[in-house]
Amino acid sequence: MSYKNILVHLDRKDILKNRVRIAANLAKAEDAHLLGVATIGIATQSSYFYSPQDLAFAEHMKYLRYKAGQFVEEFKEDVKSTGLEAYEGRVADGDASSGVCLLGRVSDLIVIGRTNLDDTGASVTPDFPEFVMMNSGRPVLIIPPGYPKETVGKKAMICWNASRESIRAVADALPLLKKSELVQVVMFNVESEADMDAAAGGADIAQYLKRHGVNVEVMPPQESRDIGKSLLALAEEQGTDLLVMGGYGHTRFREFLLGGVTRTVLESSKVPVLMSH
Repeated sequence: MSYKNILVHLDRKDILKNRVRIAANLAKAEDAHLLGVATIGIATQSSYFYSPQDLAFAEHMKYLRYKAGQFVEEFKEDVKSTGLEAYEGRVADGDASSGVCLLGRVSDLIVIGRTNLDDTGASVTPDFPEFVMMNSGRPVLIIPPGYPKETVGKKAMICWNASRESIRAVADALPLLKKSELVQVVMFNVESEADMDAAAGGADIAQYLKRHGVNVEVMPPQESRDIGKSLLALAEEQGTDLLVMGGYGHTRFREFLLGGVTRTVLESSKVPVLMSH
């Protein structure tokens, strides 16, 4: 597997930071096409409540499309400076969640930003990363606000519990993991994991990764009452620059009931996270 189609969500330049650079560098490494997507930020269905003669609404929609178009032009300038040749920008109608999910379903990887809950001017809803992860059907690489590096995956860490979600994330991350200098596998509370063979530990996933050419190390099993916080602390201690883990939860309308680990990582991780559901 390789990434041949990568999508990156576009919004304010001060929020993007190195998100576009990371996506462009991934596209160069994978010889992939990069699609930058800016949405108008309002559900298209909203227009049903207004008549075509509503000039105020028409002007507002025109402004939103202009603003999204500016994001696309800034994206093109940034990507051009990286030397990547295969890229395009697109303005999509609708809110960010639905627009990114729809176009993301024909991408191999979606690159988005982690929501900054303290940003009152954010162009996405607080549940944006969760929504994309749960509804796109594709792996999502989530970049934290202000992340300073332009690459990811030099030293990766897999949070492994042998579940369907975790192996999906590992398989989806293989193009990155193969290029990592070191991939560490960490397991928490092994005895209480229904799908985990306590005796074998991480031997099976390590063998799977080795056969894909990944340089892997299985860390000693960890015990913690708060796996999310312990995982993030361990990643920081080890100098990790990419976390790989399954995303757990289910949707109820637009509210998300997520596993505690998923919620903690989505809210607090200081390093990029690749999640699949």
